[in-house]
Amino acid sequence: MAINDKHFCTCMGEGITSDAGHNLLAGHKGALLLASKWEVGTSVSIRFLDGDDQLQQRVRDVAREWMDVANISLNFQEGGATDIRIAFEQGNGSWSYLGTMCRQIPEPQPTMNFGWLTPDSADDELRRVVLHEFGHALGLIHEHQNPKDGGIDWNTDAVIHDLSGPPNNWSPATIEENMFKKYEQNALLMTNVDKESIMMYPIPLSWTLDQTSVGLNNTLSPLDKELIGQAYPR
Repeated sequence: MAINDKHFCTCMGEGITSDAGHNLLAGHKGALLLASKWEVGTSVSIRFLDGDDQLQQRVRDVAREWMDVANISLNFQEGGATDIRIAFEQGNGSWSYLGTMCRQIPEPQPTMNFGWLTPDSADDELRRVVLHEFGHALGLIHEHQNPKDGGIDWNTDAVIHDLSGPPNNWSPATIEENMFKKYEQNALLMTNVDKESIMMYPIPLSWTLDQTSVGLNNTLSPLDKELIGQAYPR
């Protein structure tokens, strides 16, 4: 995979602390940040700040797949104040605040952005990005940042080299926050997952020293569904 041809999501949320380890995919856990968890059964209000009508509908259709496994209602509306506000600001990356943290962001600032989705985006790419960002909106963190049972043995020079260049152009601080730091274990709800999780970054072999690699995931894995079902039971 030519990694510099791929965009990566940044996760907007609280600070995280480092807890280095090894061999993430051999036994790591997927996780939801408890501080950002919605109350079970919440109707989360959402509106688009801009974007093509057809593109907006495609985003709605994919996002609602989370409702099949979580006792949460994603309520898209045309106007008024909302919890989640979605922008399509090109060049600003794709990102989302974690769970209820969106309620701390004043109107009318966006709380989620799809910075490379356009009306011409392929279905697989759109599914991958939308499911991932709405996973964050439900409180899920990036899989590779979980502290449980170790972590990836990173080739840090390769990661920094690739992510500091286009199309991501990340600063050293952004790379540190999104790649190498871990959450505290007592802040998370965790369950076993696999490298097919929608919340896992695509990771090329060149980024690791332990032969870890991950492809481009565009569906909810069975263990994604298990975790979110535990967080938001019916």
